[in-house]
Amino acid sequence: MIRCDRRLHGFRKYGGLVCLGFISMLGGCANDKEVLQKSQGYYQEGVATLPSDRQKAFVSFQKSVQLNPANKEARYALGHVYALQGKLSYAEEQFRAAIKIDETYSEALTYLGQVLASQDRWGEAIQSYRQALANPLYPTPDLARYHLGRALAHQGDLQGSMEALEDAASASPPSVPPAMTHLELGRVYYKLGYTTRAREVLKKVAALDKGGELAAAASELLTQLK
Repeated sequence: MIRCDRRLHGFRKYGGLVCLGFISMLGGCANDKEVLQKSQGYYQEGVATLPSDRQKAFVSFQKSVQLNPANKEARYALGHVYALQGKLSYAEEQFRAAIKIDETYSEALTYLGQVLASQDRWGEAIQSYRQALANPLYPTPDLARYHLGRALAHQGDLQGSMEALEDAASASPPSVPPAMTHLELGRVYYKLGYTTRAREVLKKVAALDKGGELAAAASELLTQLK
């Protein structure tokens, strides 16, 4: 009984402080939630203004990241704008930061691969594409496969390139314009000496991109196959 009384006395003595501390914690959580919501608001604002005002979108993405450095979507978007500006080192920094937040962020891994390839860092680009494809939940794997196929072809791995591009070409629905994928596949078939396959695929490009640059490139290759 005495022990119970002492505990009750202790609760009465310190209970007020405990309650005040709990209220403070709740206030902190509320403030954190507001910061996260504000960060997401700036991100959404940036997405909405990006097509019409890239600079305004850039500022919105920066504010989003400043408020919440763990906002991976905002970092991805910021990296995208840097890439459009040709500031590849800054773009790489943002994509790597997004991937550090989420190692399975395939969209950022694929974009990072493109940035690396643009700097002739083909080995690193290939590794990034493959890491993107390791995620079974990646909604647009044909995009990574398309770029992987191009990178492997550049590095002389035509067999690997063919396999990646064939997988990309079979995607339904595709996230890469089919004419682009088929043109790259036709080029690889041509280099491998698969004349019949190259001709079939390049004819598809001409049909898919009538009067376009891709069709013109396909037609030029077709003349070399005759």
